[in-house]
Amino acid sequence: MTSDPPRNPPSAPGRNPLRSADFGFQDVPWQEKTHRVRRVFDSVADRYDLMNDLMSGGAHRLWKHFTLSLTGLRPGARALDVAGGTGDLAEGLARQVGREGLVVLTDINGAMLQHGRERLTDRAWVGNVRYVQADAQQLPFPDGSFDCVTIGFGLRNVTDKQAALVAMYRVLRPGGQLLILEFAPPGRGAFARLYDFYSFAVLPRLGQLVVGDADSYRYLAESIRRHPDPQRLLGMMDQAGFGNCRYHNLMGGIVALHRGYRH
Repeated sequence: MTSDPPRNPPSAPGRNPLRSADFGFQDVPWQEKTHRVRRVFDSVADRYDLMNDLMSGGAHRLWKHFTLSLTGLRPGARALDVAGGTGDLAEGLARQVGREGLVVLTDINGAMLQHGRERLTDRAWVGNVRYVQADAQQLPFPDGSFDCVTIGFGLRNVTDKQAALVAMYRVLRPGGQLLILEFAPPGRGAFARLYDFYSFAVLPRLGQLVVGDADSYRYLAESIRRHPDPQRLLGMMDQAGFGNCRYHNLMGGIVALHRGYRH
């Protein structure tokens, strides 16, 4: 899907206090979702990486490797990892841009960002990686700052996804690429039923056992079902101004990688 470049990219929608936002299967006041999501990730931050490996059987590393293979980044480039958590994608981006390039890792959650900083510092990624606590809906960077923007498993936790897409469009340079790696709502059939059983019966119990928090992982399962399906997200990217938008289905369609470019 492609679109003509808008003369003026859409502005971020205003925050109407009467609006509601999805928090898993609940509808909560618009301003409340961010605080609830922050509490979820405060709870799981210490064992976030371990749970990712357990939940996906390590497959999340393959999905991220595929994402990184499509960035097109060269040494000296500038990249932004939004909602980057503990820094898996940021580390790969830092390797691609080299010591002469720059990667900025952002997350709205301070605990997650601190884990990312510690993890990348322990791996000697210093000097070309910076850390900024920031809301994906209001990125504090000048227009056209980055050659590539990534967001991995973070968009579904954002209150105003359209505003976040507009913000990521704005900070890309003309020709720069956005890559969105995210779970997709399951379809129908036997595989979907099995996936639902895993999501709602197994995953919360695993969260309770490993993290001591079943509710946070129940929310994460629910949030996937409330996230826009791949075709709808493609339309949202188009509306935000991105061109040449497309997506790749991964893992039988339960994960999708969306791509789009700033005109």
